[in-house]
Amino acid sequence: MLAERQWGVVSVRQLRALGVAPGAVKHQVAVGRLRPLHRGVYAVGHAALRPEGRWLAAVLACGEGAVLSHRSAAALWGLRSTAAVRVDVTAPRSRGVRPGIDVHRTRGLAPEDVATRRAIPVTSPARTLLDLAAALAPGDLESAVARASQMRLVDAAALESVLARGGGHRGRGRLARVVAAEPRVTRSQLERRFLRLVREAGLPEPETNVWVTLGGGEEWQLDVLWRRRRVSVELDGWEHHRTRRRFEADRARSVAMQAAGYRHLQLTWRQLTTDEPSVVHALRTLLGSRGPT
Repeated sequence: MLAERQWGVVSVRQLRALGVAPGAVKHQVAVGRLRPLHRGVYAVGHAALRPEGRWLAAVLACGEGAVLSHRSAAALWGLRSTAAVRVDVTAPRSRGVRPGIDVHRTRGLAPEDVATRRAIPVTSPARTLLDLAAALAPGDLESAVARASQMRLVDAAALESVLARGGGHRGRGRLARVVAAEPRVTRSQLERRFLRLVREAGLPEPETNVWVTLGGGEEWQLDVLWRRRRVSVELDGWEHHRTRRRFEADRARSVAMQAAGYRHLQLTWRQLTTDEPSVVHALRTLLGSRGPT
């Protein structure tokens, strides 16, 4: 059922596309089967909606081409929580005041700036960060960018691309400064930093840049490996994962390693340089080492 796929909400336009007559819609409203949320948007059967239902209802209320954006999009992507009662939606055309919705006007978003998450049209992670940059304090914006990078939602290429498209956007300058402040590190720099950390912590010396054969005969290259303990580490720099192919390959490798019984840890340059105690603790836990070896 459509409502089940859409977090319990439907629009009149969708119902009509399914062949439901206007009179039937009015009848369903009268008997309480459809509960009005916004003009032309209803909750099916009940009004106790999850956040996803409220967000999608707001998007449907703003018409074709509308997408969840700003604070609400950040919450949907898991970048920042929000306690805001009003829902942020970006729409291409003015449709008047929408109670409970903050409508952000745009002449149109590029295809790269639009995505779908949990069946909800939403601004892409990079575009969401650009929108947030206009309102967040610098420290909060930096945290949001770091989280998006850690979650593999954006990379340097995606952010540089959205900045190139964001000509007159109010958040462009702020986001550009955060992106410019991120270090461009090489694989060798990451490895040297990581190995120094391992040695200073007294942990066992690992192998680096090694190939292993997993189930199905597939061979994968690992950045760091403790072979006997079946523990591996992937070192991620800001410049890595620039392509969809690389992103998908890394996900496939993680799945294959877990299926083969490996414990896998992914570390970024930021973690290695700003949170060494947590990194060491995680490594000791995985390696089963409580102190110097």
